[in-house]
Amino acid sequence: MATVTVNGGQQVHFVDYGGDGPAVLLLHSFLMDIDMWEPQVQSFGADYRLIAIDERGHGGTPADADFDYWDVARDAFGVLDHLGIERAAVIGTSQGGFIALRMALLQPERVTAMAVLGTSAEKEAEGTATVYRHLIAAWLEAGPEPLVDGVAVFCLGDYEASAWKTKWLEVPGEKFQRIMETLVSRDSVLERAGEIQLPVLVLHGSGDNEYPMARAESLVAALPNAEPLVTIVSGAHFLSLTHASDVYPHLKKFLEAHAAGK
Repeated sequence: MATVTVNGGQQVHFVDYGGDGPAVLLLHSFLMDIDMWEPQVQSFGADYRLIAIDERGHGGTPADADFDYWDVARDAFGVLDHLGIERAAVIGTSQGGFIALRMALLQPERVTAMAVLGTSAEKEAEGTATVYRHLIAAWLEAGPEPLVDGVAVFCLGDYEASAWKTKWLEVPGEKFQRIMETLVSRDSVLERAGEIQLPVLVLHGSGDNEYPMARAESLVAALPNAEPLVTIVSGAHFLSLTHASDVYPHLKKFLEAHAAGK
């Protein structure tokens, strides 16, 4: 694990797992960190050069000021620059998908292919945003302990989440507020999805408690070179972790075809 300063002074914690294959950047979900990608490191580490980053306010990466996901996309390019990687495929789950889409819009020539899981190109629905702001208030007032069980079910379904809940108990209210406000207030990029010409694979769980399947369908319809939508039966919101074995064959086929680029 290492830390690099990028994008005007932002520190970013990352892991370069090495390897001689095509580079693949891994972008985790909200409240998660690099460790989320352990199943993919085990599955793909021998064939690809995997790089995972802790996004702002998560894991070992600080968030000392307000930010948006465009900033995090630039952070990710900064890490690739530091490593001397000109082009990479990108895989992002939920929040990681928000960042991946913005990377493809900022510097499309540097993204060979993109797989997004349980994500959305749209802004947060008004009702959901209101619920999340209530969650912020509760976290600030009472701390995380009364809330982490519910968050785990919402994000991970029935996946065994004790290790993640232990991490979440260490997230102070001010940090939670900052990272959640970034999520709640994000802009929509669905209207610009037609600009993304690279190959894209969209996977979505039928048991996703956050985004309905219609979000994934809208994204696929808007992307010129999207593969057919992959539905993971009973898949939870963070399905790259909770349903790693189910998503594996789809990611494997897609990366074999597109990770190296043209």
